[in-house]
Amino acid sequence: MDQGSVARAPALEFVSITKVFPGVQALDDVSLEVYPGEVLALVGENGAGKSTLLRVMNGDYHPEGGTMRFFGEPVTFESPAISHARGVRVIYQEPEILPDVTVAENIYLGEMPRRVGPVVDWNLAFSNAQALLTRLGVGDDISPRARAGTLSAAQKQMVEIARAIKSDVKVLALDEPTSSLSERDSSQLFDIVNQFRSAGVAIIYVSHRLPEILQLADRIAILRDGKLVAVRRAADTTESDLVSLMVGRELVRRFDHQSYALAEVVLKVEGLTTERVRDISFEVHRGEIVGFAGLVGAGRTELAKALFGEDWIARGKIYVRGKEARIKNPRQAIRAGIGFTPEDRKREALVMARSVRENITLVILRSISRLRMVNRRKERQTVTGLVDRLRIKTPSAEQEVGKLSGGNQQKVVLARWLARKPDVLVLDEPTRGVDVGAKAEIYKLIHEMAAEGMGIVFISSELPEVLGVSDRVIVMQNGRITGELPAAQATQEAVLRLAIADFVS
Repeated sequence: MDQGSVARAPALEFVSITKVFPGVQALDDVSLEVYPGEVLALVGENGAGKSTLLRVMNGDYHPEGGTMRFFGEPVTFESPAISHARGVRVIYQEPEILPDVTVAENIYLGEMPRRVGPVVDWNLAFSNAQALLTRLGVGDDISPRARAGTLSAAQKQMVEIARAIKSDVKVLALDEPTSSLSERDSSQLFDIVNQFRSAGVAIIYVSHRLPEILQLADRIAILRDGKLVAVRRAADTTESDLVSLMVGRELVRRFDHQSYALAEVVLKVEGLTTERVRDISFEVHRGEIVGFAGLVGAGRTELAKALFGEDWIARGKIYVRGKEARIKNPRQAIRAGIGFTPEDRKREALVMARSVRENITLVILRSISRLRMVNRRKERQTVTGLVDRLRIKTPSAEQEVGKLSGGNQQKVVLARWLARKPDVLVLDEPTRGVDVGAKAEIYKLIHEMAAEGMGIVFISSELPEVLGVSDRVIVMQNGRITGELPAAQATQEAVLRLAIADFVS
């Protein structure tokens, strides 16, 4: 959209918004506006203040200073219900879906159509939900009668959007909407965003994926350390410009690959078969980074969970440093010398209500204890050293990990395994939802771990990332390995050819 076509009156305006948490200035005098029929992208490193600004907009947080204006009128959103009533909606990165009720009930949560009194008009609920899903172009894929817990990540997101547009939405914010979507699902989402823009909805779009920002946005607002540092027209901006503004410092090279692979095999898998993967065999050498690529549903995450004892192994063998490891649960995997950072760090890796210290030392308590008493001095030295080494931004080691940004949470998960020093570390989407600066730091850290002798299994949906980090790339499709490529031969085209092998054979 041309800047001249933007309506003069902003749909929503933030004026000198300030928000403070204990030890953290989350927003510092931020003034910003979004116009009807515009896509305003919001970018910045983790902890820059993007999500905090959205939560102020949604009525979740109340700022210590500043005001908001809604179509020129000063407003105070004391609660999400008040902001929703005015037509303001925020869809967060993790869909807020109730898994055990129907799609229609999720769409009309708390607002089910009634016949008389408390009697729900189910026919109207299902028909209205169907109409909303059809409007979004997913009416054939999602049944309003389906249990929401059976939906894919992309389908859950569409249900969230349907919930947002069931009333007259005027301002819509999307927080990392493509972080867990395939390329096809992301393309469908972009089409919907463009439909809303054409209908005059003001859209705030948050993403770490800079190419999609440049493709989709009209203007881009850059936050750093809680401050608004710049607003740029997307058409006049490059990815390099955005990185410089976001980071505010010279960034290490994104991929500075050097192989540390040695002859010793630290992980050998023979014929591994579970309900979801079949006849998987491969090796990882000490200091080697082996990337796993494939389309969504290829079986990479399922393989990772089997290696860590989370999925039952029907047959096959796992050897760590030449010794067979009988792994039936994560405790046995850890004892065998295998570590794991899962894709969903919030639900599967971190204890969100516990401190940074407690999360880091979770897998080394026995080694820093004597007679079941933790050596606090040893614990403190370990945690302080790792917080400093990984540049974890936290007021203290006693800070609740749930209050950290996504990138710093991921660093806490990696710090846990640096403390444990396993022979093999399985990384499943280690940079998901992480900003460009933190990504570069994580890549550097992965190579440091390889240099220290760990064998790394690296799983990512971002193909350039797999190619840039790995010594070898193993490709999976439909639960099987379809090919293996050394780094020198692993181009995007070669990997994709193997990833779709079953579809074209």
